[in-house]
Amino acid sequence: MLGEDLVALPADRVRKIELPEDLRAAVREAQRMTRHDDARRRQMQFIGRLMRDVDPEPIREALAVVRGESAEDTARLHRLERLRADLLADEKVLYEIASGSPSIDLQQLRSLRRAALLEQAQGKPPRSYRAIFQLLKELDSADTPADPDDELEPP
Repeated sequence: MLGEDLVALPADRVRKIELPEDLRAAVREAQRMTRHDDARRRQMQFIGRLMRDVDPEPIREALAVVRGESAEDTARLHRLERLRADLLADEKVLYEIASGSPSIDLQQLRSLRRAALLEQAQGKPPRSYRAIFQLLKELDSADTPADPDDELEPP
């Protein structure tokens, strides 16, 4: 099951998961097999044998993150959705966002807010509403380091 999940992922996402090199090569080979025949079945069995020697938990966690099933990622997205709702409800939230992220283009965010409110009032598709979320998501990912080892040690 876990091997099948690895093979079903796009190649660029498999590269992001830490795997032993022989397992990574076996997964790549299975991904190249387009027909679901006996050769692919044997390759999947080979992947299963290789996975017996590997701790499955880190692979499961990495797959959950890649699929967006991580509880931490879900909580982050919910926090951003609440921030967007607060922003639409009260313009003062703009300044709270600006104080937390000085690199933000405040004018762009203000115009997106106005456009989103107008879209809601007119019943139009929520383009600006979605654009606000994407902007907040980019700001949040820029503010949080990708790897905790990248953070600077305090002096």
